[in-house]
Amino acid sequence: MTTRVEESKSAATGLRDGEAIVIIETSYHFGNDTEDSFVDCVSKAVQKGRNRLRVYPDEAFVDDLFPWFEPRFMPKGPDALPELLAKPGVAEKIRANGIRYIVWLNGDTERTNSGGSLSCAVGPGGGGCFGFAWWENDSTYEASIWDIEDSESAGEVSAAVRGTSMIPAVIVPLPLIARTQSAACKGLARELQAFIAGEDAS
Repeated sequence: MTTRVEESKSAATGLRDGEAIVIIETSYHFGNDTEDSFVDCVSKAVQKGRNRLRVYPDEAFVDDLFPWFEPRFMPKGPDALPELLAKPGVAEKIRANGIRYIVWLNGDTERTNSGGSLSCAVGPGGGGCFGFAWWENDSTYEASIWDIEDSESAGEVSAAVRGTSMIPAVIVPLPLIARTQSAACKGLARELQAFIAGEDAS
């Protein structure tokens, strides 16, 4: 697999004791429904390790701000947040829960190529599979970070992973799976921790 993790920072970052982030996904209404499993993976990963972050539950966040983060009303992205935060009581509710940063996740995993063939059969003497099949997946995700306190974008973090999976088979298939989404989750979470902590991820 090949992995590329990048960041673009436009403001200083950091968390005080008791402050948290909330991680939300882009709504499918805007053309890209980030997988729930990926959002869950990143949320869990950033809460581990030396730079672990406090994460406010996304479902509670949506409920607290009903109806503004329901699919029909959800802002299209971080650039639309100032308009939402200007509505009466919205910014106050977010701050009351100790949320300093809103992290907006966008992206998906796609199969970009495939080939080969694999066939299996069962006969009087037993069964087996023969052939060779392969496919290539690209996992590309971006996290946009919005600073609630300063009411500005702090920047973006992205992770792109490409990997080839294959199944060679001589009687018994031997799958060799490239777990690109898992690798993208780990890379993005690690970079996000360092980004918010104001450190170098390397």
